[in-house]
Amino acid sequence: MTLDALAAVVSGFAPQILRSAVIIVLGVVFARGLGRLLGSSISGRLGAHSGSLLERGLIYSAYLLILILVLHQFGFQLGALLGAAGVLGVAIGFASQTSFSNLISGLFLVAEQPFIIGDILEVDGVSGEVTEIGALSVKLRIFDNSVVRIPNEFLLKNRFTNFTHFPLRRVDLQIGVAYKEDLERVRKALEETVREERLCLREPAPLFVHKGFGSSSIDLQISVWTEKENYLTTRNAMYARIKERFDRDGIEIPFPHVSLYAGEATKPFPVKGSPRP
Repeated sequence: MTLDALAAVVSGFAPQILRSAVIIVLGVVFARGLGRLLGSSISGRLGAHSGSLLERGLIYSAYLLILILVLHQFGFQLGALLGAAGVLGVAIGFASQTSFSNLISGLFLVAEQPFIIGDILEVDGVSGEVTEIGALSVKLRIFDNSVVRIPNEFLLKNRFTNFTHFPLRRVDLQIGVAYKEDLERVRKALEETVREERLCLREPAPLFVHKGFGSSSIDLQISVWTEKENYLTTRNAMYARIKERFDRDGIEIPFPHVSLYAGEATKPFPVKGSPRP
């Protein structure tokens, strides 16, 4: 095709090209503006991830509508386009059943909202911070700074734990003391240690539990409440304070001992050497 012929073809479609350009520019600006507006409005009510998913859905739907309008400017019939899109959609649906299941599961997660971006989850033995909630999957940044991608369908079908859903968390501290120790004295020392730590909340009140008699210690548990942002700091600080207090008060933290007894009931086998021939 010569340049003159190409110019003639382009000039013949000049009105359609101009209208299509106007549709694309105005459509993209309108779609992004409306998506951001509704997304921010939903984010304030249902959370950031719900707003993000709604914004993406609106923008992608608007892009599809813009494509149909542009093709219509060049003479493509809307009915034929919808028919072809239906056939293509059926074919894609069979080929992407897993993706469609993840998409539907994502909608259920958005409606239920069991977690938001920034929450700490444990899923199938993996713990991490939610960094992204997408249409098909959720991404966790685990504590070694790597990323784990979890399909939405897996989250919907399996149990997971959200450690930061509520503003407060309970810190359970497991402690063992020697059998010779006075438990009431140990209890008072622990309660005073809790009061000295500013990160421990006064309400709900700390909980002191006798766990049982262990193999080498009396097992105790002291549970304190703190704000969820201070969980790890409180846990570390309390163990350090308890160790310091026990050392100061002479309270023994035992470790397993093994006692060997050689009785008369079973005598050792005699070992005799035979002289060389």
